[in-house]
Amino acid sequence: MAERQVLEQAAARLLDPQARTIAAAVQWWDLPGLGGGPWPVAVLGQGDPVLLLHGFDSSHLEFRRLAPLLAPQAQLFIPDLYGFGFCPRPAGGNYSPDGVLDHLEALLDAVLARSGAEQVGLMGASMGGSAAVELARRRPDQISRLLLLAPAGLTGKPMPVPPVLNQLGARFLALPAIRRGLCRSAFAQPDRDVGPAELEIASVHLACPNWAPALAAFAGSGGFGGCGLPLPSQPLSVLWGANDRILRGAPRREAQALLGDCIEELSDCGHLPHIDQPQRVAEVWLG
Repeated sequence: MAERQVLEQAAARLLDPQARTIAAAVQWWDLPGLGGGPWPVAVLGQGDPVLLLHGFDSSHLEFRRLAPLLAPQAQLFIPDLYGFGFCPRPAGGNYSPDGVLDHLEALLDAVLARSGAEQVGLMGASMGGSAAVELARRRPDQISRLLLLAPAGLTGKPMPVPPVLNQLGARFLALPAIRRGLCRSAFAQPDRDVGPAELEIASVHLACPNWAPALAAFAGSGGFGGCGLPLPSQPLSVLWGANDRILRGAPRREAQALLGDCIEELSDCGHLPHIDQPQRVAEVWLG
């Protein structure tokens, strides 16, 4: 499995030691009813189970700074979302929000079975926030509470990218200069915090087979949009960076109006609270 080889090489060679640790914690699970596996899930810690969902065109490595703070008190299950990260990308896969959620439902069943718990906590970052909200509505009795980190896709509507343009867009996103710019835009202080280790983490999963076709198919589906209503019934908290340069303007104002008093805004924090302010995220979760 080429994806597994890419990840195993990353676990041995990544510049960031926390990234190497979380990559080395990945297990490969077969999920009943979901072909094309096995599927990567980083498993760390002990305690009540928590499922953590990364954002668009990212991977489980996104939680490298938060995981060591939570693991002493929680058992963390950190998958790569379907079609993203180091997941296998079989031909004909359903690379759309429905495909992401079908994978997450199968994964949730496996987490409950392996942990012996009746419920799990759920945390979602950026696009993973929309996936978390959708999953919590689908499985209300099995999700205990939610923490959203700069959630994307709660308002608006899906925006399908037309054929050909979606493929060109995927190729564009693979360009080193574009990835560098996107990585820098996610941080509150990019001149201080973005160096070779961060740029490596932002791009290492691009070596997985069929990265571009799966990303293009997801863009062609329209992605997550308008997922916020109705908000799930479980307890809900939201952390948002005051220096978020990715979700800004009207989308940010609409999401903040939807979420209201659930939001805590973090200073000196960009689009990735779990990267810029992992200690505060851990404090909020552990309460």
